[in-house]
Amino acid sequence: MPDPLPNSDSGRRQDVLSMQPSSRIAVREIAERLNIGRLAVYSMLHQGIIPSVRVGRRWIITRLAYEQWERTCGMRHGAGLGTQPEVTVLN
Repeated sequence: MPDPLPNSDSGRRQDVLSMQPSSRIAVREIAERLNIGRLAVYSMLHQGIIPSVRVGRRWIITRLAYEQWERTCGMRHGAGLGTQPEVTVLN
């Protein structure tokens, strides 16, 4: 059977898929983005600071959840951390 042509659809599809970011983010990438070590990232995962799911020995961190966490500085929606007034007015 002859070799597939280099310009075949399957080759282009693989090129496009390789250019798209993964739906998951690696611990190494998180460490680079936060400018901390990998062990610090694992510590944050163990403490539940970074949103993730643990499956056996692996940590699954979705890119969408991580980027939302990063944008909100780790604040969770509805976590009871409302803004407090700086001055209380007494009548």
